[in-house]
Amino acid sequence: MKITILTLFPEMFAPLETSILGRAVKAGKLNIEIVNIRDYSENKHFKCDDYPFGGGAGMVMMPQPIGSAIKAVDPEHSAHRIYLSPKGGRFTQNKAFELLNYDNLLLLCGHYEGVDQRVIDLYIDEEISIGDYVLTGGELPAMVVCDCVARYVEGVLSEGSLVDESFASGGLEYPQYTRPAVYEGLSVPEVLLNGDHKKIDEWREKKSAEITAKRRPDLAEKDEK
Repeated sequence: MKITILTLFPEMFAPLETSILGRAVKAGKLNIEIVNIRDYSENKHFKCDDYPFGGGAGMVMMPQPIGSAIKAVDPEHSAHRIYLSPKGGRFTQNKAFELLNYDNLLLLCGHYEGVDQRVIDLYIDEEISIGDYVLTGGELPAMVVCDCVARYVEGVLSEGSLVDESFASGGLEYPQYTRPAVYEGLSVPEVLLNGDHKKIDEWREKKSAEITAKRRPDLAEKDEK
């Protein structure tokens, strides 16, 4: 999968060069391209924002630099183009699975008061929000979408790491433990130490259901239907 990210602040994406995603890129399992929108500005000062028509606070990203950048990196519209916006549809695990159907994603990061609506009308396929709150820009949401989707690209993680995750089965994941068996007076549940995998699976399923019912009753109700 190729993920192209358009941003005014490419330096913010250094974390994608590290850890699991960084190794996946180096191994050729994933292609992440960071594009600086300013490089496509026709303004001699590389200006990319201006005051909104009709007045109001803040600045709005201008259409020309964004449009030129999109046409340069995706001239055939082979990518599914996404604008990260609080006005977008909610990003969920199911949406991440849906985005896996595309070989090529393009993520546009807005900033300031957002982007000129004509950019969305002309070039964007979908708007996505990672939650009901507002951030200073689309860079963090783009990293969230990139990280979540990329984990399911073949070869990025081992298949076993993905099986019992929160949301993968509809509920929240059971508690995890590792050595030592006793830490500051707290012991690992005995069932995890006896080697009986049937009982371990039953315990994990029970704990998952309990945690889901307590913390996310909406998910528990959905699972019952």
